[in-house]
Amino acid sequence: MERISDIIESMANEKGLPIEDVKERVKTAFVQTAKRIYGDEHDYEAIYDEESKKILLFQKTLIVKNDDERLDGEDSAKFISIKDAKKLDSGAEVGDALSYALDIESFGRTASLALAKELNYHIQRLLEEKIFEKYTSQVGNIVFGSVVHIDNDETTFIEFDDLRAYMPRKNRIKNEKFKVGQMVKAVIKRVYIDNRNNIKIEISRTTPKFLEALLEASVPEIADKSVIIRACARIPGRRAKVALSSISPNIDPIGSTVGVKGVRINAVSKELCGENIDAIEFSAEPTLMVSRAIAPAIINSVKIEDNKAIIHINPEQKSKAIGKDGINIRLASMLTGFEIELIETGLTNETKNSGGLESLKALFGE
Repeated sequence: MERISDIIESMANEKGLPIEDVKERVKTAFVQTAKRIYGDEHDYEAIYDEESKKILLFQKTLIVKNDDERLDGEDSAKFISIKDAKKLDSGAEVGDALSYALDIESFGRTASLALAKELNYHIQRLLEEKIFEKYTSQVGNIVFGSVVHIDNDETTFIEFDDLRAYMPRKNRIKNEKFKVGQMVKAVIKRVYIDNRNNIKIEISRTTPKFLEALLEASVPEIADKSVIIRACARIPGRRAKVALSSISPNIDPIGSTVGVKGVRINAVSKELCGENIDAIEFSAEPTLMVSRAIAPAIINSVKIEDNKAIIHINPEQKSKAIGKDGINIRLASMLTGFEIELIETGLTNETKNSGGLESLKALFGE
């Protein structure tokens, strides 16, 4: 059998895994192989000997009191009475463990095949765990890969970093069409383990996180945290609003994000199929934030009541506040977290209530 130290180093280097983690999995493989060969009714321990560079394998039996009920239980092979233990080792004490050295290699080809199978299994699990940890920490980051397949449900499968991710139809901007071989950008939405213990990576082009990631890639001030994205709301492919602030009064968050002649924000808009992006300066004052979010409409006043923002507005500004198909008021609500009610200034109470109802209908699409 090949030297175990060589196997450990080879696996660690080939798979890019920490050598100590590989050692632990190799020890687990030895224990599982021992259970196959000697029986799983016993307890086993594997130790990596740094001097000999070998795995030392032991069968362990716990010393218990003479009247311990476990001596007659289903797992009786794992225990030995203190009376019998004293016959083997006069210095034995209750709670100690008697260890018997085992030699898997003495079983020849049978052991080698069993060990190889266990090694492959546990190293593969370790590799998957590391991949899971890596990409879980990258949720919200952009990936760039090639389309390899589109199934009958229009789920798009994209390969990157030798992995295959999937993008459901709902995560694709409306009217987008992809072809096999096309390079596509998306953001990692979630990483999870399915029922078959396979790692699944779901990516998306519709989440606000994708817009944020694109802005970070296009705007150096956002990348270096000089400009901060405070909130973001999207109706994918149509319109978005993003609230920005800066860490210094010398930095214009809106100008930095838009760029000279709109070059930066236009590049992001192009990636999002022409999505119109409104850059808004963030304010910690709710009334001011709501008034900025409802732009381009000009309002008269805002009153905050619990989770509702009541906006008084002139009739000619109402359509701008609501926007086509209610998009503007919906985005303003999503961006600020407030339910928005519009009240036209100078009308009767009945008409005011009607106006407020219309705005809510626009907001919730009723």
